[in-house]
Amino acid sequence: MLAGCADPDDDGGSKPSSGAKDVAFFGFAKANSFSQATFDGVKEQAGKAGVKAEFFDANFDAQAQIRQMQDAITSKRFGVFVVQANDGTASVPAVRKAVQSGIAVVVQFTPVGPRYSTADPQVPGAISLVDVPVRNGERLGRLGAGACRTVKAKPCEVAYLEGLKALPLDNARTKAVVKTLRSAPDVKVVAQIEGGYTRDSGRKAMQDLLQAHPGVDVVIGSSQALFGAEGVAKGKDIRYVGNGASRQAVAAVREGRWYGIPYLPIRTAGAKAAELGLTKARGGTVAASTDMSTLVPNGGELTKDLVASSGITGEYDE
Repeated sequence: MLAGCADPDDDGGSKPSSGAKDVAFFGFAKANSFSQATFDGVKEQAGKAGVKAEFFDANFDAQAQIRQMQDAITSKRFGVFVVQANDGTASVPAVRKAVQSGIAVVVQFTPVGPRYSTADPQVPGAISLVDVPVRNGERLGRLGAGACRTVKAKPCEVAYLEGLKALPLDNARTKAVVKTLRSAPDVKVVAQIEGGYTRDSGRKAMQDLLQAHPGVDVVIGSSQALFGAEGVAKGKDIRYVGNGASRQAVAAVREGRWYGIPYLPIRTAGAKAAELGLTKARGGTVAASTDMSTLVPNGGELTKDLVASSGITGEYDE
């Protein structure tokens, strides 16, 4: 559960305050369903607080996102930044400048800073509400190893469809996935291919994978990529592990099409990010850091049994 020690006279952002400024959301991309779901939560919470939320669309371009933050600081229109950094290291100066300008900055989902193994804020004064990439990679690796235990092949052939090789966060996650898989018995990592975050990119990656490794047993990748990959691999007995928490991804686990996913309550986390930022902007005290995986059962490692017992359905659509 999220910890916080808010001022008793502060309602956590549920009422308008005199002179309240709006919330700026710097998401990965508007076309990305994950970012849009996060923004839906941000916007909902901002509305409850009597302010507006604006989505700044960098379309996965780190430098464009940094320019957007700099322009938003100059505009002096925003009291809160919620930042999903495309490049956590490159974003440090802009986030630091925002904090120094008196803006309450919530680093959301992706860490801002060079370290991808901690939930602690790496810019003094910022609030951290993140899914630690290395820990996320370890969860993907454990789920992949679990999927291997359900197949007869020894060794079990596993392919990882990486996100975007240009993103430092994805590279840190990839290392954790591969390291975890290689530490498991009877598991062989046969391929690492950029799978991206769209159905089209996943479809292309799967075509390339099956040409090189037609007998692959387990495929791990973003949920968006796997929905594209599934169509390419019809008729093949492949276990899937998806990195995403949409209703469709949860349904794929419930139906047994996928072995599992690391589950996070995306819209809820977006609302919480806005709440934390608004509370701080109004003088309240909040927790400096929260690992998003602590918000759900089993650290978010969701398999068919846990879907049935938890009642989890997902909070957004692909």
